[in-house]
Amino acid sequence: PSADTAAEQATYLEYRDAKSSKFWKIIVRGDSHEVTYGKIGTDGRSNVKTFADAEAAAKDAQKLIASKTKKGYAPPS
Repeated sequence: PSADTAAEQATYLEYRDAKSSKFWKIIVRGDSHEVTYGKIGTDGRSNVKTFADAEAAAKDAQKLIASKTKKGYAPPS
């Protein structure tokens, strides 16, 4: 197995405004990623998506992170 299979890449973002305080987290593990989201203070909901290879999983994760930051999500300050 390649050395990068054990590598885990996690990104945690939060969104807060007058009406909401939400979190969104993605963890890339090899050829899959797990997205967890919900209200801050809860466990949230999780979805796991599997891809053809690790590169495809990482690429999709980057796309999702870009989409979330565009919507105002940011790392906790």
